[in-house]
Amino acid sequence: MKRKHVFGMLVGLMSASAFVFGADGGVIVVAPGTAIAALDAGIEAAQKVGAKLIEIEPGEYFVEQTISLDSKDNGLTIHSQEAGKAILNGGKKITGWQKDGENFYSATLPEVKEGKWDFRMLVVNGRMASRSRWPKTGRLTHESRFDVPWMSTTGGGWQRKPTHEELTTMKFKAADIGAGFEPKNAEITVYHMWDESMVGVASIDRATSMITFSSEMGHPAGAFGVNEYVVWNVREGMNEPGQWYLDRAAGKVVYWPLAGEDMSKATVYAPTVETIVKVNGAKDVTIRGLAFSVTNTPLKAGGFGAGNFDGAVQVNKAGGCKLVGLEVFNVAGQGIKVSGGGTTIDVCHIHDIGACGIQGERIRIVNSHIHHIGRMYPSAIAVSSGGSSLISHNEVHDCPYSAIICGGAGGVVEYNRISQAMLELHDGGAIYMFAGKGSVMRGNFAFDIPDTGGYGSSAYYLDEQSEDCVVEKNVSIGIARPSHNHMAKRNTIRNNVFVYDGDMTITFPRCGEYVFEKNILVAKGLILFQGINNVSMLSGNVLFSGSGKRVGETLKDYGGTGRTDIAMGENNKAVDPKISVESSGKVVYGDSAILETLKIEKIDGSTAGTKSRF
Repeated sequence: MKRKHVFGMLVGLMSASAFVFGADGGVIVVAPGTAIAALDAGIEAAQKVGAKLIEIEPGEYFVEQTISLDSKDNGLTIHSQEAGKAILNGGKKITGWQKDGENFYSATLPEVKEGKWDFRMLVVNGRMASRSRWPKTGRLTHESRFDVPWMSTTGGGWQRKPTHEELTTMKFKAADIGAGFEPKNAEITVYHMWDESMVGVASIDRATSMITFSSEMGHPAGAFGVNEYVVWNVREGMNEPGQWYLDRAAGKVVYWPLAGEDMSKATVYAPTVETIVKVNGAKDVTIRGLAFSVTNTPLKAGGFGAGNFDGAVQVNKAGGCKLVGLEVFNVAGQGIKVSGGGTTIDVCHIHDIGACGIQGERIRIVNSHIHHIGRMYPSAIAVSSGGSSLISHNEVHDCPYSAIICGGAGGVVEYNRISQAMLELHDGGAIYMFAGKGSVMRGNFAFDIPDTGGYGSSAYYLDEQSEDCVVEKNVSIGIARPSHNHMAKRNTIRNNVFVYDGDMTITFPRCGEYVFEKNILVAKGLILFQGINNVSMLSGNVLFSGSGKRVGETLKDYGGTGRTDIAMGENNKAVDPKISVESSGKVVYGDSAILETLKIEKIDGSTAGTKSRF
């Protein structure tokens, strides 16, 4: 029997002591209370003795540097002895809280004042605390303009490339920024259409009411006709208990306790790393049953989908990896980020995330619960994937932008339960596909997706360059635009159930060769097909309008050229199918006769969502 002993100093909640990894039968055991650096040593020990299993006993382990796995760790499994009981924490505990004014408490952080430590998320008693925000609700309006036309992504973006000055300045209304504004502390989110830019302040010129940012935005202020912004991390934004800000100028973190919160007993963490575990080039690595919490992000614009940030768990060019039964929560960047494909994410719980829940390409995401993402970056996407990914049987909700995005060839998005997406931004949907080639949306249940204005929101959205895709057997309720299609062609929309308590719109601007068949549409108001001239086949559908109005509008590019009533007859029926959709997604069919006449298959949205509950 071989035993490998590794000694080090303890970091964390327990007193300093030696610790042991026992390599019995090829298993490395990490004891509770061990310094997280010892897990690195345990990985090294596993390499030396050829062990392929590392077990982590319950406890909280603090990560001072990212734990890295590479090709020397091929075939390694790291798992918690009790699912969810071993927590890897990428932060440090903050203590020494003192009264700071009437309502606030603060803790001195010399490293912050020296410019050696910066962070933009704080966890207090297990909760991702809210940053100070000005204004308390809503958004401020700036006066910058950028009237250059957007030529579409396929068309190359802006007709004229924005200048550095346009990307780093914003003209504000003098009354909106008070005299106490501290540029060193302030961070500003400038909103665009489908994304936003969080940037720091380099300087403020009150004579010209102009702010200069410390880095470039993703788009100029005022682009797309959007003139809104919010100021974070200033004392003036401390509006209610539970908020905090980092006073870089004074070198302290300031917090307003909730009612009954005793700061002498509070557990407060601030992040020190952006990634807790990174798998880089390793094959067939499995990480099972661990929890990951508290990570940081740098101060820069997140880009489309807030995709510029790292993940708490990061997998790069690693084939055959499995992330199973993980919980990732209270992190500032992505929850899980995968590049290079070949990774399976199964039965994971991803929640309270600053940016995206899961981001990757050519991955398999199944039976997972992803919610309350985009807590810091509202353009974040709960699940963002590319290539031949499978996104199946997940539950996704509470997203400021799109819930699921899948691009590229061969993607399958099926049997997902999606609600409360598109809560802040525009031009997205429950499921959004860009440049999908032969991709499939099947068996999903989308409900309660609000329209926040701008370019609108949708349930199922095929965008630019999407070709030969199929949207079938999906259910949508409570969504005014259940199907949106833009600059796409040769796609088929069939055997779906769309129900809305008002006017319903199906759109096809700049599309071509569409097939729309054997769908059931039930609207209390008008049913409008915009771009009906881009639909090659409209057949075998039930189009029931409570107002008796079913209208087709022809389009040239984005402009309407005429409207006519859609004729009912052999191909399409106006009969009330008397269907209802339960909260589970189950579709109850009151009149099956019309379905039999049109040979429409009954579908059931209750099969969408996770098979295992969390």
